[in-house]
Amino acid sequence: MVVSPVSASESAAQPVKPNHPITTLFLDLGGVLLTNGWGSSVRKQAAVQFGMDFDAMEERHRLSFNTYEDGKLTLDQYMDQVIFYEPRSFPRDAFRNFMYAQSQPFPQMIDLVQQLKALNRLKVVVVSNEGRELTAYRVREFGLSGFIDAFIVSCFVHYRKPDRDIYALALDVAQAAPGQVLYIDDRPLFIEIAQGMGIASIRHTTYETTRKAIGDYGLTLPPVMP
Repeated sequence: MVVSPVSASESAAQPVKPNHPITTLFLDLGGVLLTNGWGSSVRKQAAVQFGMDFDAMEERHRLSFNTYEDGKLTLDQYMDQVIFYEPRSFPRDAFRNFMYAQSQPFPQMIDLVQQLKALNRLKVVVVSNEGRELTAYRVREFGLSGFIDAFIVSCFVHYRKPDRDIYALALDVAQAAPGQVLYIDDRPLFIEIAQGMGIASIRHTTYETTRKAIGDYGLTLPPVMP
């Protein structure tokens, strides 16, 4: 049977109950706990701010970024290929700092995950596609290691979602069966892959709908954050 991806609101209406009590939470970073650090809209903003040809930058980005997220390029090497392949009027540090500054937290979601962990004694595992330097900055800047137990990130493990191997590795690291895991991501394809492996999943769209959907899986919810 093929399981189609569900939104948080659909999951709340008809949750697919796991086989065992939930012990582990799998989370995406960009789009769930934090903004997407280097998405298309941000790249367009960078092109305007730094006076670059967006189409030329985007073509080079498309050919280079997966390799960066796979951990096979450093951020400097990525910038060499995408930005500094020709002389620029701005320094490398200015562009790097711009990239870092685009990462912003979603405080309600961070608070929700922290409290869910404490109330339900959950293991929390990030399963994400990100580059090494951006990941290190985001973990440090927003104190993520204070409540996340493991980071299964493409740059560290050399698998990228939707490769099933990254989910299998996360299950091994967490020492959890698929039926013990609840996964939250904002991308329908990634949700579909996890569901196909027997992992109960919620497509994140808003704090309110995701919070409600989590409650339908039998987890104790904290009070609503104002």
